[in-house]
Amino acid sequence: MKKTVRSLCSTALALTLGFTLLSGPVSVQAADNADYNLTGFSQGNTGGGIINESNTSTYKKVYNATDLALALKKNSGVKVVEIMNDLDLGWNEIPSAAQTSPFAKHNDALTHPVLKQTGVSKITVDGFNGLTLFSANGSKIKHAAITVKRSSNVIIRNLEFDELWEWDESTKGDYDKNDWDYITLEDSSGVWIDHCTFNKAYDGLVDSKKGTRGVTISWSTFKGDDGSANSWVTRQINELEASKASYPMYNYLRSSAVGLGKEDIIAISGPQKKGHLVGATSLESANANLSITLHHNLYKDIQDRMPRLRGGNAHAYNIIMDATDARSAQARITTAMATAIASKGYKFGITSNGAISTESGAVLVEKSVIKDVQYPVRNNQTNPADSTYTGKISVLDTIYSLDGSSFRGNSDTAGSPLAPVPAVIKPFSWNSFTSLPYSYQTDDPSTLNARLTSSNGAGAGKLTWSKDNWLKTSY
Repeated sequence: MKKTVRSLCSTALALTLGFTLLSGPVSVQAADNADYNLTGFSQGNTGGGIINESNTSTYKKVYNATDLALALKKNSGVKVVEIMNDLDLGWNEIPSAAQTSPFAKHNDALTHPVLKQTGVSKITVDGFNGLTLFSANGSKIKHAAITVKRSSNVIIRNLEFDELWEWDESTKGDYDKNDWDYITLEDSSGVWIDHCTFNKAYDGLVDSKKGTRGVTISWSTFKGDDGSANSWVTRQINELEASKASYPMYNYLRSSAVGLGKEDIIAISGPQKKGHLVGATSLESANANLSITLHHNLYKDIQDRMPRLRGGNAHAYNIIMDATDARSAQARITTAMATAIASKGYKFGITSNGAISTESGAVLVEKSVIKDVQYPVRNNQTNPADSTYTGKISVLDTIYSLDGSSFRGNSDTAGSPLAPVPAVIKPFSWNSFTSLPYSYQTDDPSTLNARLTSSNGAGAGKLTWSKDNWLKTSY
């Protein structure tokens, strides 16, 4: 049974974010749909509003890259963008008519056989006040990174993002060149991302920076690659395997000096490295404004940043961090292998972090499930001896398991494996308010796996709804 754990007026939050709450009666749908109401720091966000598709000046149906370019062009006046089908948006695969703002050429692919052909695009959504981008059927967007900049009241729902990763020879496995994130939020307010699926990416999945505030990410799935016969990672490794001499890092991993097999490399490459970076610049003054809510999200084999916060506030409830396969992959690298890899300056392995708070940020994780994450709760990643870089983080009523051992409780329970590391613990308190400025409901964490993986659970394409339902924020 669900239980309301906090209840404060959301009007104050709406005023803070600079948008107006809808007035008048609220249309109530079937009771189970109420689980999907907008809540969290983005509460009060209206997106593009409820607009009839017959209004072709503000409601645009998108079938191709040219349609999308016109709809998302700055000052287009468009409020609702409906993605009608899957879109392949790489720079080399879109027509010249679409190769204009808001599209731009992104960093060139260097190793993945598909991306070397398709190219990668960057789409900048700039200066929108009120925009809903959605699909009624869970359409997929490939080969593109989206940046939402200087915008407010933005809603992104029921979309899948895919094929934005490649093997990193150029920075020796540090993944510090291409800067491909599926979604980046910059200097914006009131953003709701809901019922989306994010597959493995070169860099982050959804990052929020430059003081972006009022973000909620809900009912979404974030996942690594499954290593199947034709998976994105497998296709990449097949390319490297066929020409080892052209790829020094890969060749070294496959050599007798390390001794990893092709299947080992596929398994170790599968988990996604980074989830959510919230605050990209250390000690930036705008970090104080950061606010994000994560709820009812499934993180499957994500190695790090669920989230990683610099300053500001982050609230995660009813999320699952399941790193079971990532931990199994990690075991394929012996100590001797790790030493040999490091001796050449290569980075190839599995990171195992969960929620991270730094630089006096406040992170609350509650009623969640964390499985096979070695360091589930961290409070400093720069210098544990310098409290300037230490964040505040608290965990409440969360189920944690590692290698078969299980615990349910809080971060401050005696002997808790959820106690923050590695710095001296800072007492938890929110920044700029004493209690959360929104009401929300929680599920018992023991029910989360069934709930989030069900036919109407987390991710794109799970709900069969009428279009107008995707434009609503309350049911």
